[in-house]
Amino acid sequence: MDSEDDMHDANDLDSLDDDFYSGETEDAPMDYYTDYDDDADDYFDDGDDSDPADSRRPEQNFTILKESDIRQRQEDDISRVAAVLSIPRVAASILLRHYNWSVSKVNDAWFADEEQVRKTVGLLEKKVYENPDANELTCGICFEVYPPSKIQTASCGHPYCFSCWGGYIGTSINDGPGCLMLRCPDPSCGAAVDQDMINLLVSAEDKEKYDRYLLRSYIEDNKKTKWCPAPGCEHAVNFDAGSGSYDVSCLCSYSFCWNCTEEAHRPVDCGTVSKWILKNSAESENMNWILANSKPCPKCKRPIEKNQGCMHMTCTPPCKFEFCWLCLGAWTDHGERTGGFYACNRYEAAKQEGVYDETEKRREMAKNSLERYTHYYERWASNQSSRQKALADLHQMQTINIEKLSDTQCQPESQLKFITEAWLQIVECRRVLKWTYAYGFYLAEHEQGKKQFFEYLQGEAESGLERLHQCAEKELQVFLNGDGPSKDFNDFRTKLAGLTSVTRNYFENLVRALENGLCDVDSNGAASSKATGSKNAAGSSKGRGGRGKGTIRASMSSRITDDNHWSCEQCTYANVRSATACQMCNQPRR
Repeated sequence: MDSEDDMHDANDLDSLDDDFYSGETEDAPMDYYTDYDDDADDYFDDGDDSDPADSRRPEQNFTILKESDIRQRQEDDISRVAAVLSIPRVAASILLRHYNWSVSKVNDAWFADEEQVRKTVGLLEKKVYENPDANELTCGICFEVYPPSKIQTASCGHPYCFSCWGGYIGTSINDGPGCLMLRCPDPSCGAAVDQDMINLLVSAEDKEKYDRYLLRSYIEDNKKTKWCPAPGCEHAVNFDAGSGSYDVSCLCSYSFCWNCTEEAHRPVDCGTVSKWILKNSAESENMNWILANSKPCPKCKRPIEKNQGCMHMTCTPPCKFEFCWLCLGAWTDHGERTGGFYACNRYEAAKQEGVYDETEKRREMAKNSLERYTHYYERWASNQSSRQKALADLHQMQTINIEKLSDTQCQPESQLKFITEAWLQIVECRRVLKWTYAYGFYLAEHEQGKKQFFEYLQGEAESGLERLHQCAEKELQVFLNGDGPSKDFNDFRTKLAGLTSVTRNYFENLVRALENGLCDVDSNGAASSKATGSKNAAGSSKGRGGRGKGTIRASMSSRITDDNHWSCEQCTYANVRSATACQMCNQPRR
């Protein structure tokens, strides 16, 4: 039967179709570059303490669990099963472990065939072994005779002394989490050993280990929960599939992808991230470097890098073969008849004959591949470094600078939320921008239209981010270093809030385009019909000529936002028609 406890498949991508960034609906489509037409002063309404970005955030589809939360949920599930099935709690715990802590699966299986479930999990109703002599019992492991008070049995009735039970259970616990499914020592018996017996027979240290395994099994065996992958973090995440994105933010401030548990990487899919991480760590790039910058010794075939100017190469011991770097021939063959020791002309002659064409072609391809990879990796790594620095700056802002600025400008800290909001946006945008370089690396070379469109959107987003980052990082220092209130602070407030909104908009459109597979242009560079007539239409251009080409630039033409406003080509701020320069960035109207 269906139940709300059933776990939807966490890998069901089709179920996660809500737009995390834009909150877009069919009734309210957004162009690629919707102009910033909100009043920046709305951010600072004294009577409104709500987060200005709340309207853009979807309802959270995950819950962070501390250890106390995990234990409470575990106890609640055990109690529910024990009450519904009218069985002891230790038996309910065994059932739940077997069915991966799914209450609904336990109930379904139990009421479908109770006898089969009992047999499967080892909850026997009747003993399978009866000892004829009730006064003396023989341990089935050490074969010593004991009185009944020194013998312990599971539900099956097989007798074992306390010492043998303790050794058997302790060894199992030290072997790992498999102790959670412990059965009777008799090889032919499948009776379960419950937690009450374990607590009775083992040491305090083993009890603690067993309890830890039991707690971890609630997370690791449950499809709806995972541990936070951050080093040292002991929090878990309960994920509700069906809406939102896979990105999860833990209380430890680490964000990761629920699907693959790598660092949060939206809008790049998990497959691309996996390939990129493997490429960064694999030996393939070392081989590319070797192919691009070395040649094999003609005798021993070891790769050799040329580190001096002359063409006379000597392989390292024990080979010590001397050869010409150009033609790879033996150096003893070189003399005046071959053009001189430092002017070997054999290579040029051989090249004209096509002897080295394939080798050189392979070497050139390796060099180009290495250069292309280096281009994307450097930018990926640089944005990662910038994000780490932004996180440090955000922490300093929240702990030190906000209070200092509040005193200097004589404003309450609640009126300075726009600064924290800007830094949070910078951190998020650096993360998105970093992963777009992995996306660009794997973008097919033959799809020039999509490549140009991607580079255009990426360039616009990056340009907006740089303006925001510079404003928050450098222009703010003027007010932090000031001795008193500044009359320009309100203008700075308006500018920073406006740039935050504009940059958020840029990245919303970049994310949406990548998640749509850049479907707004075909492989030849022509704008698709969907791009011109649907909610994914490319709207305004930011006037940074040269990034887009052909039809892409045409589809990004500037526009008037309405009859009373015009959109700045530099920052997209919606200015009143009478203004001759942008009120946000002072760019003259064109």
